[in-house]
Amino acid sequence: MSLSVYSKRQQTLGLLLFFAVTFCAAAIGSVGSMNAPQFYRELTLPDWAPPGWLFGPVWTLLYSLMAIAAWLVWRSASLNTTARAMQLYAVQLVLNALWSWLFFAWYLGAAAMVEILLLWVAIVVTMLQFNKHSRLACWLLLPYLLWVSFASVLTYSLWQLNPHLL
Repeated sequence: MSLSVYSKRQQTLGLLLFFAVTFCAAAIGSVGSMNAPQFYRELTLPDWAPPGWLFGPVWTLLYSLMAIAAWLVWRSASLNTTARAMQLYAVQLVLNALWSWLFFAWYLGAAAMVEILLLWVAIVVTMLQFNKHSRLACWLLLPYLLWVSFASVLTYSLWQLNPHLL
């Protein structure tokens, strides 16, 4: 593994910044999900839907892995070299936060479905870009991609099972 172009202090501050930015996106999404526990209980769920309490711990882990992955890419080379990867990371963060608003705040099932498919594509493209800088960073995003794949199927099922609500 090549040495970072950043000092240890810069790397530490960078890691903290990536956690802050990533969890800021999570917070924006969670504001849109304020009524999610109640709304989720009102939905007709498929038999295989996870319990509502599972989403918080899963997303906390995924956001942590995402922040570490972005930090690994950032520290791998100068910002000029990693700019494209960082831009893609930002795009998928915005899409991630937006889904909660579409689904839980605005009750737009079709829009949430289209948006989560865009998120899935954005994650794949981000992973491919991350892989150019850090193989580990790419692999750290795999659980996120798998969860969003599952969430895509769940979104579609919930939208179809609850046309009166979504």
